[in-house]
Amino acid sequence: MVFTDFGNKLSQHSGILQLMDDIAKPLPAGVTPHPLGGGNPARVPEVERAYRAELERILADGDRFEDVLAHYDSPQGRVEFLEMAAEFFRNRYGWPLTMENIALTNGSQSAMFYLFNLFSGTCEGKKRTLLFPLMPEYIGYADQGIEEGTFVSIPSIVEYSDDRTFKYRMDLKSVDGYLASHPEVGAMCVSRPTNPSGNVLTDDEIHGLSSLAHKYAIPLIVDNAYGLPFPDIVFTDEAEPIWNEDIVLSMSLSKIGLPSIRTGIVIARKEIISAVGNMNAIAALATGSMGPVLAGDLLSSGKLTDLASNVVRPFYEKRAMAAVSWIRKYFDGTEFFIHRPEGSIFLWLYLPSLSIPTLDFYSVLMKEGVVTVPGEYFFFGSDDVRKHPHYNKCLRINYSGDPSLTEDGIRIIAEKYREYSV
Repeated sequence: MVFTDFGNKLSQHSGILQLMDDIAKPLPAGVTPHPLGGGNPARVPEVERAYRAELERILADGDRFEDVLAHYDSPQGRVEFLEMAAEFFRNRYGWPLTMENIALTNGSQSAMFYLFNLFSGTCEGKKRTLLFPLMPEYIGYADQGIEEGTFVSIPSIVEYSDDRTFKYRMDLKSVDGYLASHPEVGAMCVSRPTNPSGNVLTDDEIHGLSSLAHKYAIPLIVDNAYGLPFPDIVFTDEAEPIWNEDIVLSMSLSKIGLPSIRTGIVIARKEIISAVGNMNAIAALATGSMGPVLAGDLLSSGKLTDLASNVVRPFYEKRAMAAVSWIRKYFDGTEFFIHRPEGSIFLWLYLPSLSIPTLDFYSVLMKEGVVTVPGEYFFFGSDDVRKHPHYNKCLRINYSGDPSLTEDGIRIIAEKYREYSV
């Protein structure tokens, strides 16, 4: 059997495949699993109760439940939800949106696949590229380009603090210089908060990137899957939602309690939204209905954002701070650094004395039942990002699960780090 280049690219082994496979893959008999990999959010009881109440209300409303199941939505998404979302963002932030500025997708991962290939690849006989201005970046982006060699990236600057934390910084002048000398760039993309590091680009940084997007007439794609106003897994005050016609803002219902329903939300200028709707029609006919139906009234009433700010954010912030304290406890006496935890559901651990690449260290930990994600997968695009000092010395740790398993997993990682230190 022979696959096409496209088939081979999308069916090959990838970091995101390994990550998702590890979520469900059984470990050897007798090994206690410590699931610190993957991106599965926690079950938050108050959020689950809100969705259960919505579903019960729908079930009690005549044949509304059956009506939801029995009909396709439009390729752009469920119309009543699009109208609700446009009204919500107009009222809350003053953004001049109509439903023509919003499209739904079957998860934000699908949205990124559409957007990346709208703006990178062959265009009028020339190759367009997609620039990631702050690397490391989300593992799920790395293999989404249909054509080879269309992703480029700029390594982050590392700013260390005395408390064994660090923060990745973006060099806006370098981004400007790259765009000035590379007219083939068709779009830029950042995640905010950044997966894997939990870094949150400041409002000034987003405004700076937006200005460059306007200057060079390209869109800035901002993946807001963990950001404000929902799910609001952001632990810093400098992270207001920002949108204008130079920005494509991608959001999700996954991290506010609906990961399995797969609902992505794209906010952009009308031409882009029209293209996303058309791509939905070709790739999937339509988007799923249950996410918009369960979340629509919660969004309109303000309950969804109340849950985000008053329940979801404190829940994850408490778990993040606990995980940081366990790292400090068990890694004491070793060389380690933690990226400043500013958001998302991950901690990014830098192990400068590790004697083997984290791809190999990952395998060592798997034998102990500890599932993590090795850092190499988060450095992609331009070749020079693999020269970054953190390239094969970092682990991504999901702290959202059972706290006792998280603590014990961190203890095991520390023990093995001592064993595999230079």
